[in-house]
Amino acid sequence: MDDSKHQALDRYVPDTALTRLIRIPVRIVVLVVVLPVRMVWDLLSAAWHAFDRVLLRPLGRGLARLVDSLVLTPLAWLYADVLTPLALAVTWLATALFIWPWIGLWRYVIVPVAKYGIAAPLVWLYANLLTPLGHGAAWLLGKVGQGVAWLLTTLLVAPAASLWRYVLVPAVRYGVVVPLVWLYGAVLTPVGRGAAWVLGKVWQGTTWVSGKAWQGIAATGRGLWTAVTWLVTMLLVTPASWLYRHLLAPVGREIAAAAEVAWRIAGYLTRAVGRGIAWLSRHLIGVPVAWVHRTVGTPVGHFIRDALWAPARRAAAEAGRAAREALATARETVRQARRDAWRALAGGAGGTRSREPLGVPARTLGSTTTVPSAAQASETSLLGEKLVKQG
Repeated sequence: MDDSKHQALDRYVPDTALTRLIRIPVRIVVLVVVLPVRMVWDLLSAAWHAFDRVLLRPLGRGLARLVDSLVLTPLAWLYADVLTPLALAVTWLATALFIWPWIGLWRYVIVPVAKYGIAAPLVWLYANLLTPLGHGAAWLLGKVGQGVAWLLTTLLVAPAASLWRYVLVPAVRYGVVVPLVWLYGAVLTPVGRGAAWVLGKVWQGTTWVSGKAWQGIAATGRGLWTAVTWLVTMLLVTPASWLYRHLLAPVGREIAAAAEVAWRIAGYLTRAVGRGIAWLSRHLIGVPVAWVHRTVGTPVGHFIRDALWAPARRAAAEAGRAAREALATARETVRQARRDAWRALAGGAGGTRSREPLGVPARTLGSTTTVPSAAQASETSLLGEKLVKQG
């Protein structure tokens, strides 16, 4: 509580001549010291952010994609398509070779043998032979034990109990206990009470004397402690408190305030310098590059796109389309030749394979050229139709 009060008082101490005297020099010196540090700090911070944005993040994303494509994807494929089926196969094989035979041996060999060859005979032997023998032996041992107990009671326990009750107990009670009780009550108790009274009086006197002596020693010690405390307070604590409150605390507060103000001013200066450098870079580099891109690069790119790239792309598309049509025509020709060869070898349509088309290929009238998009025409030639009409 006292520390918080002192801190509040120190915080709201009014300005003094010493404070006003040291404020401006201290702030100038601290600004000179802090400004290079703040500029270096801002430069390193900007460089780090640029390095992170330009290099580290793309490099991290590239490494992540590379690791995913080169390591994680093969590992996932290896785990899903190779290791998992292999593990399942090994598990099934191990189960079939090692577990199922032992299960069958246990279930169909060991358990029946143990149950019907060992447990059932032992249960029958226990129930029909051992249990009656045990009951008979227990009855016989019970009768023998009763006889032995009666004999021991008659010969040993009864005489010992009579001796204890009628001889030892009266002798101890009237020969030992009664005289000792009388001696304690009539002799030892009065003597003990007198000795206790005398010792109590002696202890009270000793306590009174030692208390008086201790009070004197305590009073002397309190006086010495008070004197030593006053001397230490006056010679050490009061000067140190005055020095801290009137010199060290103001100087420390001014140095802290000067450091805060200098750090803020250095931030403004570094921001202004950075904006100036950015303005120069934009007007000396960015604007010319944008002008070159807008006035030179864009027209050249459009010319290359319209005059070279578009015709080349159309020519490539036409060439690809012609190549695809030529390949389709060649494929159809080869298929027709294979079909004609098969007819020549097998003879007629009856030997047509199941994988060959059954329909007649479409041809133009009066021509043998196969056209895939034309309608199917009759295989009868024009000369045959004329002969049929004349006939």
